[in-house]
Amino acid sequence: MHSATLDLEQPDVEAPPPAVRSGEGVKVIRACTINRSAAELFAFWRNLENLPRFMINLVSVTQTTPTRSHWVARGSRNKTIEWDAVIINEHPNEMIAWKTAEESEFRHAGSIRFQPAPGGRGTEVVVSLEYDPLHSDVKILTRLFGKKPKDSVSQDLGRFKALMETGEIPSTAGQPVGSGKQKEEQ
Repeated sequence: MHSATLDLEQPDVEAPPPAVRSGEGVKVIRACTINRSAAELFAFWRNLENLPRFMINLVSVTQTTPTRSHWVARGSRNKTIEWDAVIINEHPNEMIAWKTAEESEFRHAGSIRFQPAPGGRGTEVVVSLEYDPLHSDVKILTRLFGKKPKDSVSQDLGRFKALMETGEIPSTAGQPVGSGKQKEEQ
């Protein structure tokens, strides 16, 4: 099967600067194996409007062109954070790479890769994110990625896995929380 590459180069146009310059950003890489085909996972993720279903900080993603989208995330005190992102590289059923648009308030880039897991055991999914705290509003980055970006990405990836394998995301929301001690019956 031939894999087409999304060609975003335009002749005689100066290339925009990278979202995050090499060596200047904070990089987060997380991976998991999901018991679904690469084609299924790619198709779900490529419909960017699906992402708020499992990314807890996202309110919405709206596809505005085939390669551009508008994102809205939850901030603190009921404020939202908004930006535009551009898909800069795509290989169907294998990889999607993106970066924030030049006019965004912060610099962020990332990719997701889908490759067959060993032994026919589903698909290995690898998310790689990089953001630039030096050229971005640190408050925005903290609201978006949390204080521990690796944990935030891992949790989102875990919810993606659950959604794709079972059709739902387990939650303890609304369940009572105990004190950790068993009450003695009299």
